Amino acid sequence: MEFRKAVETDLNDMINIIRQAQAYFKEHKINQWQDNYPNVGTISNDIDNKNSYVLLKYDNIVATVAVSFDGEKTYDSIYEGQWISNNEYAVIHRIAVDNNFKGLGLSSQIIKNIELICLNKGVYSIRVDTHEDNLSMQKLLKKNKFQYCGIIYLETGSKRIAFEKTLY
Repeated sequence: MEFRKAVETDLNDMINIIRQAQAYFKEHKINQWQDNYPNVGTISNDIDNKNSYVLLKYDNIVATVAVSFDGEKTYDSIYEGQWISNNEYAVIHRIAVDNNFKGLGLSSQIIKNIELICLNKGVYSIRVDTHEDNLSMQKLLKKNKFQYCGIIYLETGSKRIAFEKTLY
């Protein structure tokens, strides 16, 4: 398995994985990643900003994720809880695994790779948010020792539950 920064030629494979995730959410009545988000423009911007990564198996893209070290404006206000740390942090966005490779622990492998990137940058905190109905993401986060911190609201006003993991 190879974890690397995404490049523009990865875009179609990444979008196919994102669309699978959107269909999964729709089928399970989870109101996340609907209304044409994320879209080609979103993922293309992630690639252009060097925030996009892919996981490859046998030279095929099997998962995608965005990791940002630029902070997250919507994390400035957290309700019914608090962040664990006030330090610099990475943010995980748009993690998705190809349907043909689900259940193999690839999302956990992605998180381990992100942790290594953070440690190499001297960043010891990772934050992430998800929809309250996205139980598979919550299970993944708990399995990887993220702690529930509270509620945040996206710029659209949508409620999300927020998690953080420190790497001390």
